[in-house]
Amino acid sequence: MSPKLQGIVPALWLLGVLSPLWCPPVLCDCKFPPTIAHGHHRDVTRSIFSTKEYAYECDEGYTLVGESRISCSSSVWSALAPECKAVCPKPEIENGKPSVDKDQYAESENVTVECNSGYDVVGSQSITCSEDRTWYPEVPKCEWVFPEGCEQVLAGRKLMQCLPNPEDVKMALEVYKLSLEIERLEKSET
Repeated sequence: MSPKLQGIVPALWLLGVLSPLWCPPVLCDCKFPPTIAHGHHRDVTRSIFSTKEYAYECDEGYTLVGESRISCSSSVWSALAPECKAVCPKPEIENGKPSVDKDQYAESENVTVECNSGYDVVGSQSITCSEDRTWYPEVPKCEWVFPEGCEQVLAGRKLMQCLPNPEDVKMALEVYKLSLEIERLEKSET
């Protein structure tokens, strides 16, 4: 505010021309509300005599970080404008999961991938939600680790110790049964 106006304003207050509830835009205006990337604002001021207030919303695929509403008082905004950050979907990890289990994650959010027992991470264990709404580096895989001595399970021996769950044991027995059948057919052809 200019020095001349600073001298006039107190006099206007005393004369009752200016009320403490209302400050004219010429003296107390924040101009325009701050704009934000990937979002917009709308005027939610209740009346011409109340403080200017704006509500912020993000475009689809983005989440609001910061105050959703800001107001102007004495030429100063009540808070910094919020940001709209990209949203990444929950990473799908077969035989594993993210360290923090949510439906979606905000841009720059870091997640550690944890594999189920008997499985190891193949790729980067730490991934970050990118601005383009993808994970960087790419989501790793959880691959089954063969316990030592289980590289080949012969004739069903060590089957229970080497396979992580009953479904895998059943599948291994079916494959073994099929391999015996193939072996028998090959011998009968010769």
